[in-house]
Amino acid sequence: MKFGSVPLDEARGAILAHSQRAGERMIRKGTLLDEAALAALAEAGRTEVICAQLEPGDVPEDLAADRLATPLVSPLIARSRAATGRVNLSAEVPGLLRVDAAKIDRLNAIDESLTVGTLPDCAVVAQRDLVATIKIIPFSVPGTMLAVAEAMTRQGGSPLSLHPFQPLKVGLVVTDLPGFKDSVIDKTIEVTEARVTQLTGTMLPAVRCTHTEEAVAHALEGLIAAGADLLLVIGASAVVDRRDVGPAGIVRAGGEIVHFGMPVDPGNLICLGRIGERPALVLPGCARSPKMNGIDFVLTRLFAGIPVTGPDLMRMGVGGLLKEIDTRPLPREKAPATPRSGAEPRSRPTIAAVVMAAGRSRRMAPHNKLLVADKAGKPMIARVVDNVLSSKARPILVVTGHQAEQVEHALGGRPVQYVHAPDYAEGLSASLKAGIAAVPPECAAAIVCLGDMPLVTGRMIDRLMQMYDPDEGRLIVLPTFRGKQGNPMLWDRRYFAEILAISGDSGARFLVGKHAEAVVEVEMADDGVLRDFDTTESLATLPPRMRPVGV
Repeated sequence: MKFGSVPLDEARGAILAHSQRAGERMIRKGTLLDEAALAALAEAGRTEVICAQLEPGDVPEDLAADRLATPLVSPLIARSRAATGRVNLSAEVPGLLRVDAAKIDRLNAIDESLTVGTLPDCAVVAQRDLVATIKIIPFSVPGTMLAVAEAMTRQGGSPLSLHPFQPLKVGLVVTDLPGFKDSVIDKTIEVTEARVTQLTGTMLPAVRCTHTEEAVAHALEGLIAAGADLLLVIGASAVVDRRDVGPAGIVRAGGEIVHFGMPVDPGNLICLGRIGERPALVLPGCARSPKMNGIDFVLTRLFAGIPVTGPDLMRMGVGGLLKEIDTRPLPREKAPATPRSGAEPRSRPTIAAVVMAAGRSRRMAPHNKLLVADKAGKPMIARVVDNVLSSKARPILVVTGHQAEQVEHALGGRPVQYVHAPDYAEGLSASLKAGIAAVPPECAAAIVCLGDMPLVTGRMIDRLMQMYDPDEGRLIVLPTFRGKQGNPMLWDRRYFAEILAISGDSGARFLVGKHAEAVVEVEMADDGVLRDFDTTESLATLPPRMRPVGV
């Protein structure tokens, strides 16, 4: 790639390095300089321009980012489209991110033009959290260099893997001594249940017992019988030896102690054991606090289905110093909360669903495709709306136009709001604008669903909503199947004004290219997001139970 100042008459096909204003037009950085752009610059008095000129074998930044991202993607990790040389990777479910740091280091060492940044190994992530970003630094990279990076990344599979949290059933034994306050026990149970819930698990009713190994063993046996997948013991007195009351209770219940102690503070006095294949932990006293401590290091791995051994505990020392220091001398209970681990639920923005049901169905005349009933007598629009109702989108706005009364009758009192588009005959944009204009102001976004796509399920809609995240710049979300874009599409409120300016018989899909940096694609398991049914021939391809009779 050549870079530098070039006379305008030699810059055709080059990439503009810095945004330039030419009269009323802003020609942005990264623009491919064509005749119109060069003419505008010349008219503005420019005689030369700083640009990048690709040479044979160079790969443009977006294509390079796309190619480098492809082998980095792994199950449960979604990717964005390439824009400005960047692709972002995000978690689809809560879980534990594992990162092969050595492989990432080798990849970043290939050339300064190729960069991959990730969260730390064993980072806890929530749905939609950013886990990695691929960024191409210059406007292009040599194809030979990119090929080396691709080959290295493919060797042995992606260095990124997401281990989803499993909904484990957790049993807790809390021992009691004379004079021990009930309030302390109650708080211990409350804090433990909060930890378990944040990791997608459930707590069996906690068992209180006397501080003896016999009582602990009996309580553990009862929790095993109740179906506990993971056993926790916290004593009224801190465990100080692998033969203390808590560990001895595990052994008495038929278990064994694997390791005592860990290089994490608070959390040193944890005791790792098991009963059969079931992990059994004696917790340190710091587990009574909601603040980050050693037990969190262990629980996150167990909930992610990753076994924890004695050597694993021994390797937790780097990053294991969590104690208060002079710069943060407050007691842990009063100290500022530790940074969000990523597992706890976040408040979710309200997202409306706009169901397009106003069209004239000209391709299926004389039938109205939305009113065509399946073998069970259920109209297509009713099936579509039922799917949307099974999602988390609210409110649901149904846009009517052609045969509005019949459409409302077909929906039979379902909990939706109707928005009539009086000028629906002018084209798709008129109906779309009516629906978007009716989205309540408290909604952060809207997902636009087509009334002739009954194979789009509520679960698919929820997956799209889960990937929407304004803080991470994921503002337009659309589904794909084998790389082909489909429907429905989710739009952040900031694009509503542009949608309301559309005219004619077209939707808003052209805005995807205009705002590529804000788009995230979610790959679906089947082609329901690509299939609409607007001809009599297409109806014959519906699943048998959904095929109409007499059409």
